[in-house]
Amino acid sequence: MASSQLPGDVISQIISLTTPQDACRASAVSTSFRSIADSDQVWLKFLPLDHSDLILPQISPIKSLYLHLCDHGVPVGSNRNMIFSLDKKSGKKCFMIGARELAIIWGNDQRYWKWIAGQNSRFDEVARLLVVWWFHIEGRIDTKMLSPRTRYAAYLIFRFNDYRRGLYRPMESRVSAESDARGEWPNVILDPREGEPRSTRERGDGWLEIEMGEFYNENGEDGTLLCTLREVDNHTPKRGLIVEGIQFRPKET
Repeated sequence: MASSQLPGDVISQIISLTTPQDACRASAVSTSFRSIADSDQVWLKFLPLDHSDLILPQISPIKSLYLHLCDHGVPVGSNRNMIFSLDKKSGKKCFMIGARELAIIWGNDQRYWKWIAGQNSRFDEVARLLVVWWFHIEGRIDTKMLSPRTRYAAYLIFRFNDYRRGLYRPMESRVSAESDARGEWPNVILDPREGEPRSTRERGDGWLEIEMGEFYNENGEDGTLLCTLREVDNHTPKRGLIVEGIQFRPKET
């Protein structure tokens, strides 16, 4: 029997066992496939199993809801300082923790940090660095919130003021289970000098990102995932940074 003669529910089940990216490709094959590949029955399979626990916008069809979650996400948490979204290719969960939910050393001392309106941000407030000698930021997330059997990377989302200083120095970065005291602290540089390798990336939304590290989430049983970025050389003042948050998303292969 030719594939075009298969019952629609069989084709739907086959497509739902693939990936969102494959479903989009199937939709482009022919008009006969499109109605099935774009159906709610297929795209409901690509939403997380616990999606009913989230307050999602009333968007239909389900494919449009899926794409909205990929492109825009939705605020979650009691203080709405976390954004839940989906990876467009795989449907895996992504989370972004706003700066207000991060542990920032001296973050509530207006001599060192200032909280400003989140222009071009998904959060109401972002953290503006005035000056510190001791730079230390930490973010935490429960591994049960993340997709299982998935390698994640954590990214600091930031940008610079017109005047910046001291951010060319290497900072120690680490992503690991909070209970794991082992492991190395690789260096990252937020603002490399001319000629130095650049590990920051423009996101296309007015912000920059730098990978802090990666972590394999087996079954979400590691408890709390801790992300740390620190530079504690108190002889070098650092200034001119604006922090939006830390994002967790599946590691691209």
